[in-house]
Amino acid sequence: MKRNIVEVTGLKKRYKDFEAVKGIDLLVEEGEIFGFLGPNGAGKSTTINMLSTITNPTGGTAKINGYDNVKEKNKVRQSIGLIFQESTLDEKLTANENLMLHCKFYRVPKDKREDRIREVLQIVDLEDKRSNIVETFSGGMKRRLEIARGLLHYPRVLFLDEPTVGLDPQTRNHIWEYILKLKEKAGITIFLTTHYMDEAEICDRVAVIDHGELIALNTPDHLKNDVGGDIIEISTSDNKNAKRKIEEMYQLTVSENSEGKLSFQVNEGSAFLVDFVKKTDIPIQTVNLRRPTLNDVFLHLTGREIREEMVSQRDLMKRSMRGPH
Repeated sequence: MKRNIVEVTGLKKRYKDFEAVKGIDLLVEEGEIFGFLGPNGAGKSTTINMLSTITNPTGGTAKINGYDNVKEKNKVRQSIGLIFQESTLDEKLTANENLMLHCKFYRVPKDKREDRIREVLQIVDLEDKRSNIVETFSGGMKRRLEIARGLLHYPRVLFLDEPTVGLDPQTRNHIWEYILKLKEKAGITIFLTTHYMDEAEICDRVAVIDHGELIALNTPDHLKNDVGGDIIEISTSDNKNAKRKIEEMYQLTVSENSEGKLSFQVNEGSAFLVDFVKKTDIPIQTVNLRRPTLNDVFLHLTGREIREEMVSQRDLMKRSMRGPH
């Protein structure tokens, strides 16, 4: 039986009048990929910062590899690797120099440093770039180097805080190939924060966090099964009228998503769709039948989509950059 390598009980973080994390409980098994799913501002990074000893909790307890994250900070730090959202590499140094510095910080024995550096660079396919200056690397290469750096001291838990944010889809896929290779090769527990649905799907289990509260925790399949039924999405020339008709005819709850499509859940979606298309006089432009996704899980739990949260965050950032009118 696998032991729990991360144990969190009633963990809280308050900043003056704002409670960023509201007493969460969770257990993470050794060797699993554990996903922390939620929109920006949900409390994901704050939780990571508490678990990795960057900031102290204002309530509750957390243990990593059996060590208390407040009372035994140094032992916790020896047990973890941490990849931040923003790069912390020294871009004026070579890849090798960055890794050698990390070895010194974590007191990796001198006689093991060379082998460790070669090993982690092989894992992320950067061995031939060892002597290159980091500022010449692409964004994906820098992220891979950071993952390699986080592995040098053989951590028991690797925290990845939005590891692929800002990367193009192809590079994101490559990063995940390395992460999965890492899990198979080293058996490291991976604690991942993300708002990307496809990344959350890869996880063994997913915790959904919103407004600082843990609102669901299970495998991706179990979470999607809890939503129930199939999802039908339609676009029409008159969504308001179409929504009213569908709700009256079938006693269903119809919502309009961020793409302007109406969606609703039904059992046996294929059979329903045939009957629906035959009987309806709704001016349908497109129709789609699919199984629930983790975005549907978030919608089911909170009444809104993570995609909508990300759009609103980008709008806020744009407005703040423009300044007052």
